[in-house]
Amino acid sequence: MNSSFEIDCVDYVAGVDEVGRGALFGPVVAAAVLLTPIHGQQLLKSGLTDSKKLSAKQREHLFDQIVQDAIACRIGLASVAEIDRLNILQASLLAMKRAVIRLSPLPQHCLVDGNQRIPHLPISQQTIVKGDQLAVSIAAASVVAKVWRDRLIVRLATRFPDYDLVDNKGYGTKSHRQAISQVGLSQYHRRSFKPCQIHIESKS
Repeated sequence: MNSSFEIDCVDYVAGVDEVGRGALFGPVVAAAVLLTPIHGQQLLKSGLTDSKKLSAKQREHLFDQIVQDAIACRIGLASVAEIDRLNILQASLLAMKRAVIRLSPLPQHCLVDGNQRIPHLPISQQTIVKGDQLAVSIAAASVVAKVWRDRLIVRLATRFPDYDLVDNKGYGTKSHRQAISQVGLSQYHRRSFKPCQIHIESKS
């Protein structure tokens, strides 16, 4: 068990986290998870930690356990169009809000990864820097969001095979940037992001 975690998942306190903020392709995805303390303990014993420190296989196993055991677990996303219109920070916060307000029952309090409060959230909230390393419910949300988004990108990869999406999950790897320069942008690329802007400018 990771001793750095506090068992924060008291009744009706949810954790929320997002993934995909730095990607060039696809939506930003957030998850909100409401756990009982018992299920939080069980997840820690199963190896739950920040999703970035887990292998894909470990995340998939924990995803199934979280979805099965959580009181509630919901996804929220912000589209590429919203990212380009609002900016990535505001779109990420919007995705988080959408995930939280879809929980049923609605939590009494929400723990938010990072240092930015979610605007217009109808429940109380607390921001926690590096929350996915400190709060069980946020770590669970980070795993759910990561697995859900990765599965989405893999599905989209069958429609857009040129961008090596199965391997890069939409992030700006060298092969992804090269593909953009060769075949152009898809409808799921974030045109407000610098590598995409550079490509657009090169064609103008």
